[in-house]
Amino acid sequence: MNSAPAPAEVTAPVNLLDLDREGLEAYFRQIGEKPFRAQQVLQWLHQRGADGFDAMTNLSKGLRDRLAEQCVIRAPEVVHEQASADGTRKWLMEVDPVNRIETVFIPEPGRGTLCVSSQVGCALACSFCSTARQGFNRNLRVAEIIGQLWVASRALGDQQRITNVVLMGMGEPLLNFDNVVTATRLMMDDFAYGLSKRRVTLSTSGVVPALDRLRMVSDISLAVSLHATDDVLRDELVPINRKYPIRDLIAACKRYVGRDSRRKITFEYVMLDGVNDTPAHARALVRLLSHVPSKVNLIPFNPFPNSGYQCSTPAAIERFGDILREAGLVTTRRKTRGEDIDAACGQLVGEVRQRGNSQRFQRIHSVGQ
Repeated sequence: MNSAPAPAEVTAPVNLLDLDREGLEAYFRQIGEKPFRAQQVLQWLHQRGADGFDAMTNLSKGLRDRLAEQCVIRAPEVVHEQASADGTRKWLMEVDPVNRIETVFIPEPGRGTLCVSSQVGCALACSFCSTARQGFNRNLRVAEIIGQLWVASRALGDQQRITNVVLMGMGEPLLNFDNVVTATRLMMDDFAYGLSKRRVTLSTSGVVPALDRLRMVSDISLAVSLHATDDVLRDELVPINRKYPIRDLIAACKRYVGRDSRRKITFEYVMLDGVNDTPAHARALVRLLSHVPSKVNLIPFNPFPNSGYQCSTPAAIERFGDILREAGLVTTRRKTRGEDIDAACGQLVGEVRQRGNSQRFQRIHSVGQ
């Protein structure tokens, strides 16, 4: 008795937004095409915002048809958009039927910064971060990370230009290492977005082994969520400190910049009233960073319900900053932008649909690392 033939294997379509130049070159070799096709497709996707294959007129009709059969161009879907009175724009994007993230564009004179997420939720349990209280759902794929830039670029068009990208949204980028690195390569590729390494910034809470790994494959700008100058307090605020204490983190930061005296690491410091904002804390920060090429970004805390924290007073933030500046540390205070549409630091929102049959969405807030 003859056995029934095995069913044909169903191959999932290739999402071209998942591939950097190296990945595209490998794909074109696999299908018998010249690797230079990767450059052409990158330009169509990321510089011209193509969402289909018919527009790719410097590819043969046969190749376009083949791409249409085997590939897709699939980015997160915008389900809601808001614009702030100050020009900030925010997009709520669906990455799958159960998860949504937000992306924020912040225009400033001479620059435009896009803040993107790397994960849905976060597993690091920072005590002042509402995202951490929601738990971790999953990593974002390359297409879901670079797709935020792709969507925003198409939406902004020629009116506004994205000059900087910061991975400061939901999640810890270094815990989604491979996808984040691939996405940042696309951000910096001359055939894609062509951003310089100084204009792509990764914010981390301090995953030391991954930080060391990053310096071997990339030299993008680095921002470190510090928020405390001693291990006792940082253990409370940023629990990953229990695994990678401040001494180890600072040593990794020094290794990251190496001997390049032109490079500086940005240390982010959220200002919490009565917790980490006294003159003594400021002087301790000066001592901690005395031998690290660094600049400090003071971040006013945006309270959320049941956070247990309040923002430092303007006077306390000013006094704190003055101490740092008098000691020679380059110090800035992050401006609050987009507060009227919940797009300010500490207000970034995504949505995770509850498991089961419920159609209700939970709000997720991110402190932007």
